[in-house]
Amino acid sequence: MCRNYYILYLLLLVCIFAACTPRAVREAESVVAQADSLRAEGRVYGIDEGDSTTLAQACETLGQWQWLHADEYAHTCYHYGKLLRAKENPVEAMQVFINATHSGTKDYHILGRIYSNMGSICHLAGEFQLSYDMYERSAEMYLKNGDSLLYYYDLNNMAFELAEQGKKEETFSHLDLIENQCHDDYLLTKIWETKANAYLYNQQYDSAIYCAQYVYYTPTTLIICAQAYSNLGIGDSATYYAEKVLNASSSLGDINNALYILTNDDKTKDTDAIREIAASRSDTQKLLEIRQGKLSQAVQLLEMDLHRKPDYRWLYSILLTLVVGSACIYAYIHRKRRQHALLSQQVDDLNIQNKEAETQHEKIIGDIEKHKRTITDEVEQNCKLIIKAESFPQNIYWNKYKKMCSIVDKRFYMLASKLHTKYQLNETETRLCVLTLLDCKYDLIADLLYRSNSSIGTLKIRVAKKLGTTAKDLRMYLVENECVN
Repeated sequence: MCRNYYILYLLLLVCIFAACTPRAVREAESVVAQADSLRAEGRVYGIDEGDSTTLAQACETLGQWQWLHADEYAHTCYHYGKLLRAKENPVEAMQVFINATHSGTKDYHILGRIYSNMGSICHLAGEFQLSYDMYERSAEMYLKNGDSLLYYYDLNNMAFELAEQGKKEETFSHLDLIENQCHDDYLLTKIWETKANAYLYNQQYDSAIYCAQYVYYTPTTLIICAQAYSNLGIGDSATYYAEKVLNASSSLGDINNALYILTNDDKTKDTDAIREIAASRSDTQKLLEIRQGKLSQAVQLLEMDLHRKPDYRWLYSILLTLVVGSACIYAYIHRKRRQHALLSQQVDDLNIQNKEAETQHEKIIGDIEKHKRTITDEVEQNCKLIIKAESFPQNIYWNKYKKMCSIVDKRFYMLASKLHTKYQLNETETRLCVLTLLDCKYDLIADLLYRSNSSIGTLKIRVAKKLGTTAKDLRMYLVENECVN
């Protein structure tokens, strides 16, 4: 009876606390909702509508309450970081984005956008590998959120960063994956920019121009054409595209490169005109140096965060408290044991501790079962995404066995490696297990394994026997015993 009163008391405290949420927090949540609505309309809070000071205050307020409002805080950091980037303040923007990644939010969509912005800042700073890493994290977030289209957009961003590093083969490997699995017309057009950039950095200038012309003239393809023609020694075409860049792009890097081409390749201008262009380029380079300094600081913040060591002082304090507390309890019990009159009380205390331990044990068992169900659901979802894709079985590189095993390991908790090492299955047997896990029909399995329908049943029985189960239960065994455990 007393326990019921205690539970009711706790529920009453929770209700009172929820009703007494500070007004500042409620106002901050209202600002976040408004910013989200503006973003859905393609507008930016603090520029198109709303006050930047209000957004900054909302970010600070929710930061103090992020343990209760992690999602709202992450959203505020995203909007405030975007605003700071628009106002040419990448250092503070990076810090705000970093704070969002530590908020504890499970809103993978907003985390994907945050990591994508961090990747853009690293790209502008010329840190292409770090930019690739951030885009990769962004893609992982979108994949967790089930947003395959944004995942492929980030895959293209990753390919672009590889192109900037001159890694052509890796670039085209990413782009092939997009072309095989994605059907978004805009993105399939966009990847030609990435191809053009890869060819440019590998000095294949004719190919770069060919790919760039697949895309309606954008600042990126214009500067690629200008640089490619310049390197080919075709000055009139180089200056033609460089002039277009100046009219189409607001990027300082593009403008600087275009002015360089106009300074060195335009033979039609007199000396005064060339000097004027050179002076403009000098002004642009000064602006670039200023911006580069800010971007470098922003990247340093990110690198410090990535390499920072966890602060375990709080853990040491808890352990010290536990040790001291345990010592005190031991001394107390040791003294009380000498007093026979309190023996019954000690027995009662031990019974209470045993009950608490049993309750905790049951909770742990429940958490383990919940975790297993989560993994099972994830495996089933991945199976559906793969088998229902129009590009199946190319989407798991069926014809490239090692690549297929790598994808199966990544999506299904090292399943292929377990089948190889634990059961010594050969390639055909492993492929059968993968198709069985994907819940493929006998006709499809027979077709993909180049076997008759009748032989598939025999093969399945043989493989199931190796795994210690039956052909009927093979799929469930793979899910429950090899993927989950």
